[in-house]
Amino acid sequence: MSEAETTPAPAASPDKATPARAGRLALAAAAVMAVVAGGVAVYRGQKEEVAIVAPPSVSESQAPSVDDVIAKLEAKLKDKPDDAEGWRMLGWSYFQTERYAEAATALKQATKLDPEHAETFSFLGESLVLASNEEGHIPWDAKAAFDKALKLDPKDARARYFKAVAMDLGGQHRKAIAAWFALLEDTPKDAPYADDIREVIRNVGTKHKIDVEKRLAEAQFAPPANGMSTDGGAIAAAGIPGPSSDEIKAAQALPKGQQEAMIRGMVEGLQAKLEKNPANADGWIMLMRSRMQLGEPAKAGKALTDGLAAFRNDQASARKLREAAVTVGVPGA
Repeated sequence: MSEAETTPAPAASPDKATPARAGRLALAAAAVMAVVAGGVAVYRGQKEEVAIVAPPSVSESQAPSVDDVIAKLEAKLKDKPDDAEGWRMLGWSYFQTERYAEAATALKQATKLDPEHAETFSFLGESLVLASNEEGHIPWDAKAAFDKALKLDPKDARARYFKAVAMDLGGQHRKAIAAWFALLEDTPKDAPYADDIREVIRNVGTKHKIDVEKRLAEAQFAPPANGMSTDGGAIAAAGIPGPSSDEIKAAQALPKGQQEAMIRGMVEGLQAKLEKNPANADGWIMLMRSRMQLGEPAKAGKALTDGLAAFRNDQASARKLREAAVTVGVPGA
């Protein structure tokens, strides 16, 4: 049984694609969870890219191309090869341009530098699947990457999807369908890949004469997640809670230099609180914005890096930080 026989590729035309290419597209056709840096979700088997969030002040013509992003990341990593987040972003950028082998190489480097990030391992696994010329099974190194992702985060959706694909390719069709149904229960109804999972279940059921329609009709979803976007941008653009009247009077009584010192002291105090309690996404957003308002973009970038490290296995919070960073113009966001 080939991958193409098992898992549908809705946008790939079999009579126009090479067998190897069609097989690789078919294997990943559900396109589960290609969460790409910069807020772009890539649907497998489709040519379009859907922007989750974009800087409101940057026009489409001003936005850098993927090739520009790749060139900048490559140059940056030559000077700073120990930047795990940089390698992740480079891997995601290669993936967008279908340079899957290069994506896998970059993501492997990211896993060496940050071996506790589940999403990187699952994305590495998918890149290895698409880079492989083998048909009919998932490569062993991709399986190892998915296993590692699930060890770090049992809820990692991409890894769960491909583990079910492996079951199906191994002849365990009912077990695979059960695994996809379990994934569907944890999938927000408005997630862009929800219909893809349903379609895979339906096609595999039809192929192997397994009735799934009643279960599909009764399937329960997780609560909606606003199409995978977050409120990070809104939080970044919202007004910072104002000082009390006593604080205003105290600040106004100070000379200008001391006023600035007072403001910086408040920002440094916020950073100190986050160092002690980093599990505060809104706090990191406020710190990034404060640093940008003080004309300290490098420190804003460090706040983004530190915040992402704090939420390395919390994809929703990490996405929220990235969206906020884009909104306030943090360099490298």
